[in-house]
Amino acid sequence: MFTRIAARFALMAACALMTVVPAQAKGTFWQCVTFARQASGVELRGNAWTWWNQAEGRYQRGETPKIGAVMSFQRTARMPMGHVAMVSEVISSREVLLTHANWSRPGAVERDVRAIDVSANGDWSEVRVWYGPVAGLGTSVYPVNGFIYPDAAPTTDWANVQVASLSLPTLVAVN
Repeated sequence: MFTRIAARFALMAACALMTVVPAQAKGTFWQCVTFARQASGVELRGNAWTWWNQAEGRYQRGETPKIGAVMSFQRTARMPMGHVAMVSEVISSREVLLTHANWSRPGAVERDVRAIDVSANGDWSEVRVWYGPVAGLGTSVYPVNGFIYPDAAPTTDWANVQVASLSLPTLVAVN
């Protein structure tokens, strides 16, 4: 009887470890703020929703997307911590590519995903962002404060970071 209980306990422990180890083996678990800070060089801390106000007087802010700028998302009921993402390419006055973390998949980094300005005035106050699970923009609209412009180019070349592909298209985890 004791041997049977010990064997079941060992099996349960092994199963529990199997669920934890693969997640750790994929690489770093990135929060959006940590990734945006390191990728952009914008040295702000705290929850993403606080970045816009923290940037006042420290960094230039505006409504125009620029490569390397941080897009500051407002907090919402669905996104209570807000979100920040780095602009990796400007496609047009109403479309950019973002590189950001912890959006489509917890802890993962996504590179060059599409975001479009859907605001009535073309001022980037509302956007739709590519979302991995639906492999498209979906219908969600997110309120945006604007863009925070770094003082200088970041020291890390994020375009050349070695990555491992995940199951979703254009979704990657940083090793």
